Amino acid sequence: MMNSFSPVANPDAIVLAPNVRFTIFTSRLIRIEYSPTNQFEDHASQAFWYRQQPVPKFRVDKNGNTTTITTEHLRLKYIDSQLGFDAHTLSIEIFATKTTWHFGDPGKRDNLGGTTRTLDMADGEVRLDPGLMSRAGWSVVDDSAKLVFNETGWLMNRAHPSNQDIYFFGYGHDYKTSLSDFCKIAGKTPLIPRFLLGNWWSRYWAYSEQDLIDVVNGFKEHEIPLAVCVIDMDWHITETKNLSTGWTGYTWNRKLFPDPKRFLDWLHAQGLKTTLNIHPAEGIHPHEEQYEQMAQVMGVDPTSRNAVRFDITDPQFALAYFDILHHPLEEMGVDFWWIDWQQGTLTRLPHLDPLWWLNHLHYYDSGRDGRKRPFIFSRWGGYGNHRYPIGFSGDTFITWASLAFQPRFTSTAANVGYGWWSHDIGGHQQGVEEPELFARWVQFGLFSPILRLHSTANPYHDRRPWSQDAETFRITRDAMQLRHAFIPYIYSMAWRNHSQDLPLVTPMYWDHPDDDNAYNCPQQYMFGSELIAAPITTPLDANTRMARQDVWLPRGDWYNFFDGEYIAGDRWSSTYAKQDEIPVFAKAGAIVPLAPPVNWGGLGNPNELTIHIFAGADNRFELYEDDGETVAYTQGQYALTTFTQTWGGNNLKFSIEPARGDTSFVPSPRQYRLVFHGVKSPAHIDISSTDIVTSYDEPSASLTVDGISITPKDSVTITLTTPSNTLLSRRDRRIEKCRKMLRTFKMQSGLKLRIDCDLEKILHDPGLLHGYGIYMKDAHLAALKSVVS
Repeated sequence: MMNSFSPVANPDAIVLAPNVRFTIFTSRLIRIEYSPTNQFEDHASQAFWYRQQPVPKFRVDKNGNTTTITTEHLRLKYIDSQLGFDAHTLSIEIFATKTTWHFGDPGKRDNLGGTTRTLDMADGEVRLDPGLMSRAGWSVVDDSAKLVFNETGWLMNRAHPSNQDIYFFGYGHDYKTSLSDFCKIAGKTPLIPRFLLGNWWSRYWAYSEQDLIDVVNGFKEHEIPLAVCVIDMDWHITETKNLSTGWTGYTWNRKLFPDPKRFLDWLHAQGLKTTLNIHPAEGIHPHEEQYEQMAQVMGVDPTSRNAVRFDITDPQFALAYFDILHHPLEEMGVDFWWIDWQQGTLTRLPHLDPLWWLNHLHYYDSGRDGRKRPFIFSRWGGYGNHRYPIGFSGDTFITWASLAFQPRFTSTAANVGYGWWSHDIGGHQQGVEEPELFARWVQFGLFSPILRLHSTANPYHDRRPWSQDAETFRITRDAMQLRHAFIPYIYSMAWRNHSQDLPLVTPMYWDHPDDDNAYNCPQQYMFGSELIAAPITTPLDANTRMARQDVWLPRGDWYNFFDGEYIAGDRWSSTYAKQDEIPVFAKAGAIVPLAPPVNWGGLGNPNELTIHIFAGADNRFELYEDDGETVAYTQGQYALTTFTQTWGGNNLKFSIEPARGDTSFVPSPRQYRLVFHGVKSPAHIDISSTDIVTSYDEPSASLTVDGISITPKDSVTITLTTPSNTLLSRRDRRIEKCRKMLRTFKMQSGLKLRIDCDLEKILHDPGLLHGYGIYMKDAHLAALKSVVS
């Protein structure tokens, strides 16, 4: 469980004043310390491990009792004071935003928020902890009370608890660099295993072995792919007949699972991974199979039948906790642990939150063999937990308000680098079950970091898609099948998260920090580098039978990802979606690789890829592939395949370059299907390949090219050309969109026909829509005007 730290900063980056030490990590990141004894902390803290960084350029000026430090982006002024920092003695000017921070200003008003420990019992919005990003251009992380690591890799209290220790981030609106530099000193987000990106099944339910076999077979029979089967807490004995409440447990319930290894082997034979839920707070009681061994190790007389107290701050207990309680179950076939800690924030070690320490220890223990890619499944424990993916967001209420908050909650977590939240898709408890709400939640799950179905132990909460009505089943199955198709794209974004410190889901203001609109669209977010997702989180309107989502599209050209419709950017637009539609938009130039649709599996590097190419701009996309499960990627064992689009107005050139790196991970040969969106039917198609088949679809303005088969060492280039001024299709779809709406509306059929006959006139004079009398509801009018205006 030892960690590699480099916590001592380069001496050339340090500026000293009486009782004060400043460490300049970058031109915008400064550590600020005060010590009444002039003794400073050089151990790695819980969050900050890598203080040894290249020294940036800066100038120090001393004028009497005033120290001024000037970098390219900041100017720090400090007036010597034996009492430490206050608003008068310490200030920092941020050049980019022309603002000045004074010590003690928490900046909560302008802070853009981070995340929070849990959404347990949440029915809608909850207060978020501050993040690293602020419209004021600065943020502060107070590390003073956090623990530090000793030489053995164990946490301890600071030797000088009266010291002040803060980190100042003065990045203006350069939010991406702010997170990247945070990761330089706090550590990177590791690459998660590929299988985590598939669909998960989970339910708090006293399942037997046969029950879960039936559930898994149900997914197979209904052609819904799965990747993970979660076994909630009833895997272990819960009726203990002693002082334990049964929430904590490590002994299989043999009434439900008579042969646990046989069952785990069966899950693995289906291509699934599995996790067990644990609540470790109550310690080890005498009903456990491991009790006698744990009692002897911890000095408890086994004949006393006294519980072995849970104390994760005790190294001896921690070692036994893993060696005796967890490792044998892993040898049996448990792939990872769901650490369901809900029992407070205190330990015997002052200032140590047990959740933070459990996350840290479990993460490193899971990778103890030096081969397995470590990760955990737990709640957020605070700064530094971006190093321990993935997150369990807790037990939300089953309400539209809960769903509506989750897009903002998920994207804002990027502001502390926490990019892998897993929500209870469908909601956990209480509320009113509605098929539409469930379908919308699954659609959000499709465009979330993790898609995990879950609910509490109530027979009226059922997340099996086939338990729903036929339409809801169709919608959820389509979404879950598409999720597995999206794995090549999402896994490439997971690599981007690790290598470039850019989470999969980010707020719009990360890419458009100087546009006020980007701060006022919490229901949408960037889903990777190519897409904007704006999942529906409100019910269908009774009159339009559609849901409305107001979406802000930044400057540039955009396309509806699913039907290829062109949409001009730099404006707000109202998107109307039927229950089976999801507002997702691809930027001009977007390149989105998808695996073929699957009914089961689809977790490996696919033999076939469909690449969706959206015309209108130059772009480059790197497809990342590796073994999916080990740490070999840290030694360069991975492959990158680059796709490029070169836009020329009346021509488009798309290239697949030879794979770089370890090409053994790339299937050979691989079949490619290319789908070009937003283009006219080209007059000429030139390709450095043979035996291709092309087809053009006029309604969607898309060209499909099939039959490309290449090895990892090969390259292929295809060029589309037209003799007209532009290859772009800007076909006017307004009439067909209006007719689609009319077919969906709850409206008198005669009125629908009248409007349909007048559509040509309405396009020229939208005001005519006001002349259709009382049967034209306000919602109808707003929907049609959003198309024709």
